[in-house]
Amino acid sequence: MKRLIPFCFAVLLSVPTFAEDQKPGDIASRVDKFYNSLNSLKADFSQSYSGGGMRRTESGTLWLKQPGKMRWEYRQPVIKFFVTDGHTAWFYATGDQQASKSPLKKLDDLRTPLRYLLGKTRLNKEFDGLSLAPDARPSQPGNVVLRGVPKGMNDRISQVLLEINQNNQIVRLVIEEVDGAVTEFRFSNIQANATAADSLFKSPVPPGVTIVETADIGP
Repeated sequence: MKRLIPFCFAVLLSVPTFAEDQKPGDIASRVDKFYNSLNSLKADFSQSYSGGGMRRTESGTLWLKQPGKMRWEYRQPVIKFFVTDGHTAWFYATGDQQASKSPLKKLDDLRTPLRYLLGKTRLNKEFDGLSLAPDARPSQPGNVVLRGVPKGMNDRISQVLLEINQNNQIVRLVIEEVDGAVTEFRFSNIQANATAADSLFKSPVPPGVTIVETADIGP
């Protein structure tokens, strides 16, 4: 037994990890293939933000549907909605007398690029300097973490970390801004091609609520 234990450790250390001997481009291509094969996706999410002396943690459910439709349904700590139909985005918190609206082409929000995750994913083209991040600890053993900077956003974002599981799914995004603010998304219970009615992606604003158009739409 004393001889067997060191041998077992040696075997475990010799087993290649998910990222070992793999190129970032190959990993990215497999992620692209997974998301580009989907028509819709549903997942639970948690979102945390820290910056400017403020900290905030929220959670809920995310729906994505081609082409470019997205619904973030926040359940904790308050119920609110961030919805896009592919052309227009709305933000509304239940009970408020005012909601926000914006054309997608004018919207400046870190969540909006995710609307193109289905059908148009090209990680190698969307990130500059996409590489392995061996210094970033994954949330689950066996996952791999990539880092890069979204093209055209180096004036705002210093880096993005993408944690990918062995099913080629993005399970965590960490967005670090140049001003020190950090936003992290974690995704779980990912359901490929989940039923997602088009009605989910229509305006969530109830009648009687004032709608204000602004490029700064969400929380």
